[in-house]
Amino acid sequence: MAKANIINKLFAAGPLILLYYLSISEMDTNLEKLIEVFSINLQIIIIYFWIIKRPNLMGTGHIFFAGLINDVVMGFPLGISSLSYLVVCFVGNYVRNKSVNTTIASDWFTFLIALLFANLLFFSLLNNFSEVAISYAKIGYNTFFTLFLFPVFWLLFNLYQMSFIGSQDA
Repeated sequence: MAKANIINKLFAAGPLILLYYLSISEMDTNLEKLIEVFSINLQIIIIYFWIIKRPNLMGTGHIFFAGLINDVVMGFPLGISSLSYLVVCFVGNYVRNKSVNTTIASDWFTFLIALLFANLLFFSLLNNFSEVAISYAKIGYNTFFTLFLFPVFWLLFNLYQMSFIGSQDA
């Protein structure tokens, strides 16, 4: 009985473990070695989906701390990733509180808004308070592929939720 409870809690913590892994690893889902323009911000997809579906699995403290870890690993000034992650979190909380039932279409549209606000904040802070140079083309490609692949990850995370966590939304 206790072993099954531990396994269930480990599966429930899977999204949070994945978020921390992506923040600690320098992988950041950049596959530019294979395809020159392909990069995706999987952390933002994870945060947005799980804040809408199961906010109790991923608290804002964890999201902020994962952003700090990401800043240290990527060499950004501390707090920039955390603030952009929190913007995504706040948009997700707003959508969750204002909608009765979410669908992939409504989540995708509101994810676009969250992604645009988060990237706008991230790159304006990066340009104003740092000497790190990032091209606007890279920003555009990252935003495009993150938005384009959101439905794929939405379906995968929905399947994970129904299989291991439970099918009811929070």
